[in-house]
Amino acid sequence: MSFPANVFVLNTGRCGSMTLARACGHLSNWTAAHESRTHLTGAARLAYPDRHIEIDNRLSWFLGRLDAAFGNDAAYVHLTRDPEAVAESFAARARQGILRAYRTDILARSRRRATGRPLIDECRDYVDTVTQNIRHFLKDKSHVMPMRLETLAADFDAFLGWTGAAGDLAAARAEIAVVHNATEPRA
Repeated sequence: MSFPANVFVLNTGRCGSMTLARACGHLSNWTAAHESRTHLTGAARLAYPDRHIEIDNRLSWFLGRLDAAFGNDAAYVHLTRDPEAVAESFAARARQGILRAYRTDILARSRRRATGRPLIDECRDYVDTVTQNIRHFLKDKSHVMPMRLETLAADFDAFLGWTGAAGDLAAARAEIAVVHNATEPRA
């Protein structure tokens, strides 16, 4: 069986996805992007070209459609980071992005109905929910690779071999050492 034509990096966010995308940008036999189709709907949302690596935490909310469109004909990476570190990073950004949507709309009216609940608990709930959704989705897929932010340099080398990547691999590896989109610690 040949390697699939698409790679999807599934993640919670706040786990090195931007760094991985920048590193993959140095590959010559794959295109790579970070959240490239988030503004699209319908079939266009998942119309990725062949030989493309898409790194997008929002794909965790499109797993049914991703399965229908690509199923076992794609390769998947589950990019993770220590869950508590991810929750802390989201807590520092809780008033924006996906965490704000989760807290105010998915957990409907949670601030009025669950007063006094610490923000970090909602962040932990988000991280656990997304992680479990991804694990469930991946349970029957043939081409799956785990990667962790804490071991990203070694995992990236394995990823390069797994995907048969070519290009400026020295620049790609150097990019892994650069922290992109870091969150300032909460005061």
